[in-house]
Amino acid sequence: MAWDYIIVGGGSAGSTLAGRLSEDPDLRILLLEAGPRDWHPFYKIPAGFAKMTKGLGSWGWQTVPQRHLKNRVVRFTQAKVLGGGSTINAQIYTRGHPLDYDNWRQMGCAGWSYEDVLPYFRKAEDNDSFDNRWHGKGGPLGVSRPAAPLPICEAYFAAAGQLGIPFNPDLTSEAPEGVGYYQLTQRRVRRSSASQAYLGPARHRPNLAVMTGAQVLRIVVEQGRAVGVDLAGQGVVRADREVILSSGAIGSPRLLQLSGIGPADHLRSLGIPVVLDQPGVGANFHDHLDLFVIAECTGPHTYDRYAKPLWSAVAGLQYLLTRKGPVASSLFETGGFWWADTDAPQPDIQFHLGLGSGIEAGVAAMPQGGVTLNSALLRPRSRGTVRLASADPKAAPLIDPNYWADPYDRDMSIRGLKLAQEIMAQEALKPYVLAERLPGPKVRTDQDYFDYACSHAKTDHHPAGTCRMGSDAEAVVDPQLRLRGIAGLRVVDASVMPQVVSSNTNAATIMIAEKAADMIRGA
Repeated sequence: MAWDYIIVGGGSAGSTLAGRLSEDPDLRILLLEAGPRDWHPFYKIPAGFAKMTKGLGSWGWQTVPQRHLKNRVVRFTQAKVLGGGSTINAQIYTRGHPLDYDNWRQMGCAGWSYEDVLPYFRKAEDNDSFDNRWHGKGGPLGVSRPAAPLPICEAYFAAAGQLGIPFNPDLTSEAPEGVGYYQLTQRRVRRSSASQAYLGPARHRPNLAVMTGAQVLRIVVEQGRAVGVDLAGQGVVRADREVILSSGAIGSPRLLQLSGIGPADHLRSLGIPVVLDQPGVGANFHDHLDLFVIAECTGPHTYDRYAKPLWSAVAGLQYLLTRKGPVASSLFETGGFWWADTDAPQPDIQFHLGLGSGIEAGVAAMPQGGVTLNSALLRPRSRGTVRLASADPKAAPLIDPNYWADPYDRDMSIRGLKLAQEIMAQEALKPYVLAERLPGPKVRTDQDYFDYACSHAKTDHHPAGTCRMGSDAEAVVDPQLRLRGIAGLRVVDASVMPQVVSSNTNAATIMIAEKAADMIRGA
């Protein structure tokens, strides 16, 4: 079959884009995903997130040694499953701050201000709590309040209030500062991934084909135009209109470079013929680095005990019968936004309260049960790269976020961690918190905090920026997301963000795809 559009990557952006473009029966859409379909039960239940950072549905990649973190190698979960990040994340629905998008516009991204993108956030939403200027109902994406909060969440709000941080009933409004319950990409207490939300209703459309286990080796370019893709085991599959790259902030620059589109010197060093010398491909890489406090609890106030087989079976039965209990929890459904840098125009720290300990890979579990408070600097100044290790498409890329290359990031991150410690130490949490175990009382000096971070820091799973959008000569894509220098090729995913949003990135990625669908159909 001949295709009008080939979308490479079936993640949050690719699934959204395929669903929207296939609404036009005159368009023929092929969606290619390297991973499997999202059929595993853990992909459906909210608490399945606990399994995801430990390998399920992931490429299994890691960073190169981070030279500003004592050469620490950070596990870097990137989705390899239909639905992408929306299938394996903690389902947190946050958009960032309005100033994020106004800054995009000022950085040369005309049409991407907050007022420009707000209709696309609303278009995507089917919100069970709000229907107002900021939120929508009736969209494909289920957005819901948490179904299984615990009393310790309310104590966390009270503890933050004792430090002057107010409760916010809507952390997705125009003023997201404060603490509160996150809204979640769920519908009827089941994960609402982009695959479920956008591809589910489209599954019977004759003009849409979804191919999983489909590894794209390179984009085929002829006479300056993308005409198709080289698919492992299939050969060249051609697109009459466009190839759309939606493989994420790691996968998209990786595939561009494998196709000869990227920094010429790097490509030549690997023996890859240069199709387009574009130094911006794989540059401008940045991510939210996470530091955390873990406290031991005075009793079973979180969900830790349900990690044991017997309790896990009890929780599973409770969920099946009532849609309540631990399995109904995303485990990180409480948090908020506040300031580390008091001169910043908007909050620059995000908190995620984990209803347990050892939830994510590499994070310590408390033998008697615990609670976790993550803190992340939202607007890092450090920039890194995504490069190829070799010309072999099977080889893992060289992922270098270059964390803390700018000392400002280190200083503000540690301030955020100290603020998290202060919250956990407040009187309101005393009935629930026995003692802080990490970083613990022995961490006192600046050097102690630096050493702790070098041993425990992790990604917040929000990579962005590697195919930067803009109007300048160094931008990889223009504000219509068309790749500069190659016709018939667009990039639609978090890699186009010129600066990462001040929150989790999934909602913004879906918004980018919603807006791209309108631009593509308009063209």
